[in-house]
Amino acid sequence: MSNYHIKHLEEYYQVYRKSIREPESFWEEIAEEHFIWRKKWDKVLEWDFSKPEIKWFQGAKLNITENCIDRHLATRGDKTAILFEPNNPDEAAEHITYNQLYKRVNQFANVLKEQGIQKGDRVCIYVPMIPELAIATLACARIGAIHSVVFAGFSATALATRINDSDCKMVITADGSYRGSKTIDLKGIVDEALENCGCVETVLVAKRIQSNISMKSDRDKWLQPLLDNASDVCEAEIMNAEDPLFILYTSGSTGTPKGMVHTTAGYMVYAAYTFKNAFQYRENDVYWCTADIGWITGHSYIVYGPLANGATTVMFEGVPSYPDFGRFWQIVEKHKVNQFYTAPTAIRALAKQGTELVDKYDLSSLKVLGSVGEPINEEAWHWYNDNVGKKKSPIIDSWWQTETGGIMITPIPYVTPTKPTYATLPFIGIQPALMDENGQELKGNQVEGRLCIKFPWPSIARTIWGNHQRYKETYFSAFENNYFTGDGALRDEVGYYRITGRVDDVIIVSGHNLGTAPIEDAINEHPAIAESAIVGFPHEIKGSALYGYITLKDAGEYRNHDNLKKEINQLIADRIGPIAKLDKIQFSEGLPKTRSGKIMRRILRKIAANEMDNLGDTSTLLNPEVVQSIIDNRL
Repeated sequence: MSNYHIKHLEEYYQVYRKSIREPESFWEEIAEEHFIWRKKWDKVLEWDFSKPEIKWFQGAKLNITENCIDRHLATRGDKTAILFEPNNPDEAAEHITYNQLYKRVNQFANVLKEQGIQKGDRVCIYVPMIPELAIATLACARIGAIHSVVFAGFSATALATRINDSDCKMVITADGSYRGSKTIDLKGIVDEALENCGCVETVLVAKRIQSNISMKSDRDKWLQPLLDNASDVCEAEIMNAEDPLFILYTSGSTGTPKGMVHTTAGYMVYAAYTFKNAFQYRENDVYWCTADIGWITGHSYIVYGPLANGATTVMFEGVPSYPDFGRFWQIVEKHKVNQFYTAPTAIRALAKQGTELVDKYDLSSLKVLGSVGEPINEEAWHWYNDNVGKKKSPIIDSWWQTETGGIMITPIPYVTPTKPTYATLPFIGIQPALMDENGQELKGNQVEGRLCIKFPWPSIARTIWGNHQRYKETYFSAFENNYFTGDGALRDEVGYYRITGRVDDVIIVSGHNLGTAPIEDAINEHPAIAESAIVGFPHEIKGSALYGYITLKDAGEYRNHDNLKKEINQLIADRIGPIAKLDKIQFSEGLPKTRSGKIMRRILRKIAANEMDNLGDTSTLLNPEVVQSIIDNRL
């Protein structure tokens, strides 16, 4: 019996129960029936959360690109694999078939080899949402190089940190990128980053905006001429199941970004299986995830999950607001999109424009709507459901993380009854638990606690690159024998889960996880600033926005606060990227602190959210008088 495609609720419960009772035989059956292996595994699963050590399909040999490309050639060779929709609607879309993708990935893989890239080398990919981004990613996987895709909106400093952390030998980039009506000088950002990276030997540059850029003769090479001369045949490197496939960085609440390591076999099986079910993908559907491949959503649900299922996956270069706010809907109509996966931030921004631009387009092809990146609020859920899905396309409000590799809690469309703001039921094989502060599991329904997962799933990240101790401390030390997600959640009377948000100092802004510590570090570099504290506050478009409380060294010296605010945001943009800029900056004479000197962010959060009636006990603070002063000057 194949459990690969779940069709009704009774079947979900039946398959779910099997996946929990007999996880090894369940995942073995999925892996055996739906993928090609060069050698079968000796053991399905070995795990110990106390170390933590997790191994799936040990002893198996495979190459993920054979599963994503080669095996489709006989039956789907002429089918569109990647459908590229450019930033400018007047530029023609590009349909890349599985046959063409096979040749292009092989050519790129041969270029990588000619430039000295070998199995296990790290390659940083800093490329906009153009076909070369997906192709470069697959080319690395083809030859066993480990790709580290960095979102092409990050600053030179953030890029350099990631290149150095994983010791990348090569950077792949483009001359620049289009973003709506703007162009961005990506090569310039790479050049600046590489002033501080001794490990990079080669930079490959794709042409996109045809700008004049400087090329460093011994390091930089134009990509296209190399591809033109490369063979389109490249034997796939045979990988072990637990060989690293990629590193992807996620913001931590403290210090440097964490390079999450995902391995080959388990990630492939889980990304493919979740894609098939969470989106109820059928053979000739056109599927579109609006994320960037620079995030885990793009890795799992633009590249690997769809291609492993022989799907047609849309890659969109642009933004939802260009040339107007009808762009998403124009693309849905143009390509007859069946599954549409986007972020609540985009939905809120589009809802703000009213329904005129939605009604202008034919959205009747849509069968499934998805939401990802943060919990979707009720108002946005209803707008999406009523105006985009016309109440006939179920919304999957999916919860998962960079660390999990794939969707963890989600409705299955046409299977799970939906409920606004709820991610509903755990996906097949996922065993969630809610914990109280004392580490005791909260049993039964109508409870709220910290969200943990009790048992490994195939696509769990195996470590943090170069720092296994940090991996253990971050995810496995808070609750014994459990993976701690860092999120709070509640379970309602029928067992549905609702994610209530981060419980640490990570704020989700427009679906991007931003650690507060690196932002504060950037601000504190300004010579005028004594200290700073960043908190999130509710924002109607972004979900959360950033509020900075800042103390100056000499308040009298800086008369012009407007200029200072600009300088602070410029510092943040330079160090981290424009996505981390502060929406509100309040200067204060001090920050509320405990007697041990810890800033009480809980109080600052409540003030920023305008919830001053319940600040809790402030009498234990070292300087309780500062709280009233902050309230009086609140923005």
